[in-house]
Amino acid sequence: MWNDLMVVQIPIVEKILRTIAVYVLILVLFRLAGKRGLAGLNTFDMVVVFLLSNVVQNAIIGNDNSLLGGTIGAATLIAVNAGITRWLARDPRAARILEGSPTTVVRDGELVPGALRDLALRPSELEHAIRVQNGDNVSDVARARLEPDGQLLVTLRAAEQSATKGDVEELRERLASIERLLTDLAADRRPPR
Repeated sequence: MWNDLMVVQIPIVEKILRTIAVYVLILVLFRLAGKRGLAGLNTFDMVVVFLLSNVVQNAIIGNDNSLLGGTIGAATLIAVNAGITRWLARDPRAARILEGSPTTVVRDGELVPGALRDLALRPSELEHAIRVQNGDNVSDVARARLEPDGQLLVTLRAAEQSATKGDVEELRERLASIERLLTDLAADRRPPR
């Protein structure tokens, strides 16, 4: 029993190399699949994720079912992911190559021709993102873009944006200024005593 738990059944270097190779392969596959795959997991995406983990399991662990072997694989995945994340945070060019760049899907209230088709993004998904971000429809949008991480960011036209606390405070200050001017004007028009 202890032998099965603690004895790594393939060389540790091989275990580490297998894990890194599978990580890179999955990264490339997701990059080729595009941003849409990250935008929101629907039922089909969930099926792929579940099956994908099972499909690559043997490629990572090989003939090793030991606890220590699994721990080495998990630690390698976490370390490689942390290293790549830090690298991408420091190197914008690497981030652009590995993650891609944003894609504009709406400009000035109009859909960008072909953008939804190229991203395999359904109009209903775009409409939902617009509603979640306080818009009513595409015509309310100044710009919407799909970020490399799958986030759909919507910027509403200025007239469609909700008032902020700063907007309300600025309006109060202007009203107070107008009230002072009106009071001063009324005082100037009073007949002298």
